[in-house]
Amino acid sequence: MTELKYKFTYDTLFKLLFVKYPDLLKWFVAAVLGIAVDSITEFKITNPEIPPEALGDKFCRLDVNMAVDGIRVNLEVQVENEGDYPERSLYHWARVYSSALPVGRTYSELPRVIIISIIDESVFDCEEYHSEFQPLEVTRRVPLTDRMVLHYFEVRKLPKDVDVKNELQLMLSLFRAKTEEELKQLERSGVPIVTQAVGAYREVTVSPEFKELERLRTLARHNEASALCNARRKESEKWQKVVEKKDAALADSNAALALRDAALADSNAALANKDAEIARLRALLGGDR
Repeated sequence: MTELKYKFTYDTLFKLLFVKYPDLLKWFVAAVLGIAVDSITEFKITNPEIPPEALGDKFCRLDVNMAVDGIRVNLEVQVENEGDYPERSLYHWARVYSSALPVGRTYSELPRVIIISIIDESVFDCEEYHSEFQPLEVTRRVPLTDRMVLHYFEVRKLPKDVDVKNELQLMLSLFRAKTEEELKQLERSGVPIVTQAVGAYREVTVSPEFKELERLRTLARHNEASALCNARRKESEKWQKVVEKKDAALADSNAALALRDAALADSNAALANKDAEIARLRALLGGDR
């Protein structure tokens, strides 16, 4: 099997693809929200840029923010489970929500904020690939508000044989695909939106813009590695000097102890001589008697 050089979960590819082909993004968001694409009257990507300075940051996440008929929607891909993703996505929701209130407006005007996470790892202890969270009263199960919604799609939990009639599952399967053969199999499904997505993927991965982003990312990662190596070298040199100073101080201390031990030995020897002399004199005195 031929492994894909760039998977759909690759962040620069993921963002560039949806920015260049917003119809795909619009369809995907509509499918997640359970609404018809044609019913959406406002659809705008509010952060289409990919900052070059962020490409070398391994903690950077290239997400896509959207305004969809007055709703704020954020889409992000997570490749590795770092153990804190639910908390991080909640923090992300809070940032989007808190920044959505214009000056002079009331809290009731805050928009609905929906976080959509596509995850290539297992996060929740369940068999379902889709988890939706909203704040509920724990006993009565009454929702506190509809302003907070978090969707998580764990693509590894998708059925092995996806139903071709389930377009959302097919689209999510693109994020699970790791080989060229898997991609072609999805393409052969004949589902227009999936075929369009695969075609967009192929065009983006050979585009000059993507290649330039990859060049910048590679350069940034090299610079990051070089800077890290240099920082480690300086830190090593710093601690080496600390160790050398401690070793020198220890050597001086040992030398002082050696001198003290020598002086103590001389003192003991002198005492021994005195004791011997006293014993000799006592012996002589005893002999006189």
